[in-house]
Amino acid sequence: MKAICIHEFGEADVLKYEDVPDPTAGPGEVVVQVEAIGINPVETYIRSGIHLIRPELPFILGSDAAGTVLAVGDGVTAFKPGDRVYAAGAVGEDAWGGCYAEQLLRRAEHLMPLPNNVSFAQGAAIGVPYGTAYWALMHRGRAKAGETALIHGASGAVGTAALQIAAARDITTIGTAGSERGLELVREHGAAHVLDHAKDGYLDAVADLTDGSGPEIILEMLANVNLARDMETVAKFRRIVIIGNRGPTEINAREAMMKELDIIGIALPNTTGEEVADIHLALGKGLADGSLQPVIGKQFPLEEVAEAHHAVLRPGAYGKIVLIP
Repeated sequence: MKAICIHEFGEADVLKYEDVPDPTAGPGEVVVQVEAIGINPVETYIRSGIHLIRPELPFILGSDAAGTVLAVGDGVTAFKPGDRVYAAGAVGEDAWGGCYAEQLLRRAEHLMPLPNNVSFAQGAAIGVPYGTAYWALMHRGRAKAGETALIHGASGAVGTAALQIAAARDITTIGTAGSERGLELVREHGAAHVLDHAKDGYLDAVADLTDGSGPEIILEMLANVNLARDMETVAKFRRIVIIGNRGPTEINAREAMMKELDIIGIALPNTTGEEVADIHLALGKGLADGSLQPVIGKQFPLEEVAEAHHAVLRPGAYGKIVLIP
């Protein structure tokens, strides 16, 4: 089969389109014929060698994919050949790699059924984006109906997922984006208020939108840029959940002390099997009833993975960037 391998860490040109052996399902494992692959920003950091996760090389990147079951190993009863499935993304112990390929080998517990009303491209947008959004908002962020959440970068894959999850639970959202299409997308997916984060002072409006108190929760996609201002913006005694970061930042800890803030970082690989099941039970219901509808941005052939890695980091990127084998 064809796959994208890295033999060294570096820029996008280290991504090599090459032949590798087809996988074989061992006990408890499933082989999937991949129809679509999702690109996540974290994979660009792993590729470059700057992430805490430094896999043994050579390595096939990728946490998100969707397709049909080709074969199952001994002991697998949840799936059979022909079933539509998606990878649960970077959830659990061994689910960070393998998806940038025509076939995928996964343990059965790291796959989930893909409803017939969800396309394969959308299926490749579920695992990391929706898993992250649900874990950040509902588990670590402890969001409740009637609260207000400020979602930075709400036009991205995690952001649109968070908007949809919040809307289904009567959580009011303020979403930010930096392009006209992004702002439209945030409106389309349920934000009560939309702010242009390309404009200076855009967060000044949040106080007025929350009767002067600030939102109960902030989902932060770029903490090195926004965290200090988030601490000024969020309501007293409330929560900031850090989903993304691209460098060091400086904050005044006294702001957190005086407002008694909870500042929470998340990483999906820290979840337990029970938590994974909880996340995907909730997501599966939303996918089946249509309240969760993954948004697809640009699509690229598998061999154009380098361009996809550039695209996922560009300002104004929206929805999920997808590779098609």
